[in-house]
Amino acid sequence: MDLFTDRAHVRLRSRVRGAYLHTDEDGVGVSLRARRASMNAAWQVHLVPGEEGVTYLLLHSAAYGRYLARTTAEAPPGHRGNAADLRLYTTPEQKDVLWVAVRNGNHVRLRHVSNGLLRANGRYRRWLNGVSVDNDANTQSTMTHWTVEVIPPREQPPALPLQTPHPEELRRIITYVQADDLGNFDPHATRSCWFHGRSVTNLKSSLANHLNEDCVDNITTCVRAGFQGRLTPLVVDLPRNQEPIFVVLLTTGSPGEKIWSLLSTLFTLVICLLSSTAVLVLVHVHEC
Repeated sequence: MDLFTDRAHVRLRSRVRGAYLHTDEDGVGVSLRARRASMNAAWQVHLVPGEEGVTYLLLHSAAYGRYLARTTAEAPPGHRGNAADLRLYTTPEQKDVLWVAVRNGNHVRLRHVSNGLLRANGRYRRWLNGVSVDNDANTQSTMTHWTVEVIPPREQPPALPLQTPHPEELRRIITYVQADDLGNFDPHATRSCWFHGRSVTNLKSSLANHLNEDCVDNITTCVRAGFQGRLTPLVVDLPRNQEPIFVVLLTTGSPGEKIWSLLSTLFTLVICLLSSTAVLVLVHVHEC
């Protein structure tokens, strides 16, 4: 539908609660938050053609890249239907991330391929801020109504956050490998190192040191959630988890690097999530 243009960025605001569909900092949960000016409230549109002319709507987080999905688990107490969260998009046959947008006046309803409807919670118990999938396909509740706010495109990603200490001490493995000029690499010919913390700025500095790269500004990060996921620039601190990251080194100017440049436009460092493991594709820039 016209409110959802492929690759556009949008916010979804609950008609009743007035709060936004928000990615939680653990990179998995979703909730309602009042803060509008947050990367966690932004979503990128990914349209996929289906059978009989149906176009499926997929939404992946502009913060961490994962896709909005319906789970098989029951929603928490006080919430209706099944829980919603963020998932990797790994195969074309995957159903849990598929939605259809249905216009309802000035609002939309997001109908899951299972027929459930994405809904806000907490109409009367305002402390409930979870998002779930209502399994009553015929419900007329306005809690299933969302206002779509289109975010204007920008040529450059937002500035990275300042280095601030996080109370939790997290660490994750970064595994990296050198690719050939065509972008191919041997996944068994790898080296690994530990990265401590969540700071995306520190991540860039750490990777630059491993490359003996003096110009850290030539390194930018993106995420891709699964084999079918699209690239998402990483401009916020890493999610609060300890998932490993796999790094592939590409040489700027090679055919392999040019292929990635078409996908990542202005970006020279690409982090991709493959299956249950995050994959980081790193482009080595020779000029500062």
